[in-house]
Amino acid sequence: MNNNKFLVGLIGADIQMSKSPALHEIEARHLKLDYHYELVDFAERSLPASALPELLVEFEDRGFAGSNITHPCKQTVIAHLTSLSEDAEMLGAVNTVVLRDGKRIGHNTDWYGFYKNFERGMPGVAKTHAVLLGAGGAGVAVAHAAIKLGIEMLSIFDQDTNRAAALADQLNRRFSRTCAQPVREVGAALASADGLIHATPTGMRSHPGLPIEPEWLHPRHWVADIVYMPLVTELLALAEKKGCRTLPGGGMTVFQAAAAFELFTCVKPDAERMSRHFEELCRAPA
Repeated sequence: MNNNKFLVGLIGADIQMSKSPALHEIEARHLKLDYHYELVDFAERSLPASALPELLVEFEDRGFAGSNITHPCKQTVIAHLTSLSEDAEMLGAVNTVVLRDGKRIGHNTDWYGFYKNFERGMPGVAKTHAVLLGAGGAGVAVAHAAIKLGIEMLSIFDQDTNRAAALADQLNRRFSRTCAQPVREVGAALASADGLIHATPTGMRSHPGLPIEPEWLHPRHWVADIVYMPLVTELLALAEKKGCRTLPGGGMTVFQAAAAFELFTCVKPDAERMSRHFEELCRAPA
């Protein structure tokens, strides 16, 4: 393969509005790389998520350098990989697969993306207690980043109570202290929390709505969302109206994309330039 030519993709459901192709391809042009980013959408292809193994084989046959992985495959993809990076193994979730020398290597750049975005966008916020909604593939990465950011206690809610409990247990063991707990009542948890981190698909164009009751939010709360299509979700719009500090998911998308780009190409992109491109893409008419 020409070491200047790269074919990469994104596998997931309802991803037609993704900014990833343009984000990656614009940066590649700056770096003089021949780079094509392709969306493979289960919904658009009328495929079930169980078609994932066949899609990975298709990518290998076509000479892809790798693929990003999104909802609903960040955990199920692991069974179809050759090996995992340290981060992916620790988190049990993969958002980037590198295809190289006949091997499929799973990585997780989500936690880094959230960490960098929060660090830049939420300086000085209170971190005694936060509530995390969602303990799935994105939630496990975001939870890890939250504790690394200095959040002292993370209350985790998931529709699957066992999943929330398992994630809390993993975090407590990983960080050798009681830093996480599963909760069943989000409203009660938010009553004593400084902030809310949202890591479920609710708010995406394909999953509209609010993940919480509006009265649970107060001006003292900060709210960080990982959804970025739309950039201002119903949750963020509500939080802004209430006077909360807010953090859109776009920055997480940029920083995880920059890390994935480097994994695919072995070329370090300019993350700040990618941030500017992303803002331009979000302002452009659909």
